[in-house]
Amino acid sequence: MRHEKFDVTGEGSQAYAALYTYILDDSQEVAIPERPMVIICPGGGYEMTSDREAEIVAMQFVAFGYHAAVLRYSVSPSVYPAAILELGRAVKLIRENAAQWKVRRDRIVVGGFSAGGHMVGSYCVAWNKGWMAQKLGTDSETLRPNGLILGYPVITSGEFAHHSSFHKLLDTAYEERKEELSLEKQVNGDVPPTFIWHTFEDDVVPVQNSLMMVQALAASHIPTEFHMFEKGGHGIALANRLTGGADGYGVGTGCEKWMELAHQWMERRL
Repeated sequence: MRHEKFDVTGEGSQAYAALYTYILDDSQEVAIPERPMVIICPGGGYEMTSDREAEIVAMQFVAFGYHAAVLRYSVSPSVYPAAILELGRAVKLIRENAAQWKVRRDRIVVGGFSAGGHMVGSYCVAWNKGWMAQKLGTDSETLRPNGLILGYPVITSGEFAHHSSFHKLLDTAYEERKEELSLEKQVNGDVPPTFIWHTFEDDVVPVQNSLMMVQALAASHIPTEFHMFEKGGHGIALANRLTGGADGYGVGTGCEKWMELAHQWMERRL
């Protein structure tokens, strides 16, 4: 396995912003010349990036036979659009190295949890805007995401908002830009096929966030798979003992099935 750290910093970034790759070795014994890549963006309310939603999740995708990477993107005091530009640099880096790393250029999936879900969702509604390609010194096609995976995502800045995330993301521009970053209002036909899961019991980021996103995706005819589980609070990651809290939080909810469901979705879509 090739495990490396790549700098993705730019204007507005924090010094720690980096992409950590987990590239499976090529083998003549395995009839898979190229593999999809999944970029994981942890949550943390735009205040931090959670370890529970980072490497351990990437390893599950590696176990399914995909290449994986974790993006430790800039959070507060950095503000929008620093993080999505870092994701753009990550996608660009992967496409530029696709031949060497044996990555399928047309199978790059971005995934995020909670505020990380909002970040990757923001990228997926903006990747084809001319300003992003211009800032990153490339063309929009190089930045294209081929799939989107969202776990209990922050979506709306309205009635069901996780207000702290939007305040951290926008700081003094909160009032001016909060509607622009309310993703259910920004979905367009360039958003890639999407997989979403959430829990009914989430009392931090209400499930209405995902429901609103599903409705917006359907209105734009974006192929979407959505799973709502009854049990389980917020931030439960893999929803098993590998990411459970010391008090057993997030374990035994039934949500652990989301990982296999996401894998099946990727096999069908990719």
